[in-house]
Order: sequence, then C-alpha cells, then structure tokens
Amino acid sequence: MKVSELFSYSKAWLLNHHALHTAQEIEQQPCLWKELHDMLVQTKIYWQPFLQPLLTNLQLQIVLCGAGSSAFAGRALAPWLREHCHLDVMACGTTDIVPSPLQYLDPGRPTLLISYGRSGDSPESIATVRLADQLLPQCYHLMLTCNPKGQLAQYAKGRGNVCSLVMPQGSHDQGFAMTSSFSCMTLATLLLLGPQTLEQTHAPLQQMVTLCERESLGWRVHTKKLARAGFKRAVLLGNRCFTGLAEEGALKLLELTAGKIATRYDTPMGFRHGPKFMADRDTMVLLMMSSDSYCRRYEQDLLDELRGDGLAHVVALSSIAGESLTVLNSDLDDIWLLFPYLLFIQMLALETSLSLGITPDNPCPTGEVNRVVKGVDIYPFTPATSQKSPGKIFTQE
Repeated sequence: MKVSELFSYSKAWLLNHHALHTAQEIEQQPCLWKELHDMLVQTKIYWQPFLQPLLTNLQLQIVLCGAGSSAFAGRALAPWLREHCHLDVMACGTTDIVPSPLQYLDPGRPTLLISYGRSGDSPESIATVRLADQLLPQCYHLMLTCNPKGQLAQYAKGRGNVCSLVMPQGSHDQGFAMTSSFSCMTLATLLLLGPQTLEQTHAPLQQMVTLCERESLGWRVHTKKLARAGFKRAVLLGNRCFTGLAEEGALKLLELTAGKIATRYDTPMGFRHGPKFMADRDTMVLLMMSSDSYCRRYEQDLLDELRGDGLAHVVALSSIAGESLTVLNSDLDDIWLLFPYLLFIQMLALETSLSLGITPDNPCPTGEVNRVVKGVDIYPFTPATSQKSPGKIFTQE
C-alpha cells in the first residue's frame, strides 16, 4: 500500500504538513510484522539457546520494562503471558524502577529483564539495566530495540548474560511518536515468549496482517470522520491486554495533538468509579471489546449504558458483529486483535493531529517535549541507605 492509499493524502501534502514520517511509519507496520517473524526464524540459533534454559526455570521472574510507550508494551503483554504461558511476569516502567529499584527488583530470585527501547538511549532504561546488574546476583537481559547503535543494543557486546535483538529496519521511527517501534517490540515478545512455536504463529500472524490490510480503507474514512467531530477529550477503555493498549492509545492521542486533546485510560468497569464524569458531549469514549465471551458481557453492559446516557461520542472496536460501531469480523484471539486495534488508534491520532493543524512528526517544535527525553540526572544507588546520594552517574542532555 502507498501512503496515499491509506490516508488519502499525497506524499507532497504530508511532507508539507510535517506528517510524512508518522504516516509512513503507521502504514508500513503489517509489512514489518511479517519481516519480523522471518527475522526471528532466521536468528533462532542465536536467541533460542539463551531463552530456553531461562524459561524452564520455575524460580525465574520476568520483568518487562521501558519508558513511556515502551513500558506500555509490557503492560499489554504481562497479563496474557501470565495466563497463557504460566510465567511469573511483571511489567513496570523504568521510570518507576530507577527511583525505587528494590520495590521492583528482587535480589533473591533469578531475573530476566526484558528492556524495550526505540532509540535504546533513554536514560532511565540504561540506568535500570545497570541497577539490575548491580543489585541482582542472577540477572539476564533481553534487549528488544529498534536502533542497532543505541546503548541497549550495544550492551550485549562482551556479556554472556545479555541477548540483544534489533527490530527490522524501518521500525526505528523518525516521527515523534512510537508507532512501528511499539508494535514490533510488542509482537517480538509475543513470538519469543508465547506458547506457540514460530511455525505455529505464522497462520494467526498472516490472518492478522490480512485483516489490517483489508480494513484499512474503511478505517481511513472512519478515523477522518471521528477526528473532525471536534471532541476535546478522549477516554480509551479495555480489559485484558487491551488495558495496556488503552494506556498506549491515550498517550498517542495526547502526544500527536500536543496536549490539545486531554486523554485518559481505564478498564470498562473501572471507568464507572469516578472517571465517568468525563463522559460529556465533548468526549470520545473508545471501547476495545474482547473476544472472550465472559469478559465481553461486562464490556457490553458499559457500552449499552454509555449509549443510553447519550452524552459522549462512543466508539467500540470489536471482532464480532452485533453491537459495535467498528467491526473487524475476525475469530482472532485478543492478543492478535491488539495489533489491528492499535493500528486504528494510531490512524485516529494522526488524523486528529492533522485536523487540529498540528505537525505530527514534531508536535512540539519549540522543544519542551522531545522524541528522546532530555535533562534527566541519574544518581548512584546504595541499597543500605536512603540518604541523598552524592554526585551524579550521568546526565542526559
């Protein structure tokens, strides 16, 4: 597909509106997902001997971590991995770990730290890796990054406890917001840690890619219409793996609209406990429906309630026809539906940004918010004390 086929804008128009990188990086994802699968098959001889012994250790704790969107990849995956792979998995931001490392890292257990990073140069992510090696006697690292020159990717050199996998070329987004990078690192984790072999995942992956390619034309029309509806606030709701995706989607809308759209994420049931005050005529509520029949009953109840209230603009994403505004007509499980739902949200964020006259490739040209965070000081950590540490380890300019 060409960019114009997905977003109905010419390349010159997108370039003039500083949106070309973001549009291309959203559009290219189905192709990158197939390329990623092939890459993992070809590099199995490298990563499989590293991971297999670790994953059979019943004492192993797996920590999925990153900063910003990279953290939300772990939050989307951790519940599914616990249920389907029986792994002891937790997800937390490196921005949580760095100031309070011993609340997240357990020195008494062997640990696999899976670090996500688009650039691989976020100061908190680098500091987390160093803290883990400092505090954990049995620590192993799996680096999933998009930049072969980044510090996370380079950390594997000369270290036997580190495996580094760089996502396909093109996933290192040049636009401000993480799009291809987020989906590729998320998919890589599913393929590496999931209960199916790579050969077994080929069919659902292809089905998911075909679904995205088939539906993209309709999504182009739908997201453009939604973006021009004039909502000022957005709430994204989801259960299971879609809770982490809701958090990522809320950030995408916030980032690409430079904060002009106020956003929030929650679970459908949690939304009733106070946050529902946001649901007024200036608010879009986007509900991601599960394919699980039990979970879906609770989502349907909230959907019916919101429609009955008649206040917010309600959008429901679903794989099953009958009650939703946007139906995918698919029998995919939730973990695979995550990717088409993500693609729809990214498209909506781009269209909303353009409708507000913002430049998606750099929503903050004045520099207060940056593509890779700046100005973060990292201080030495001494486990036995809590007093202020002297000096700095490094400063991210």
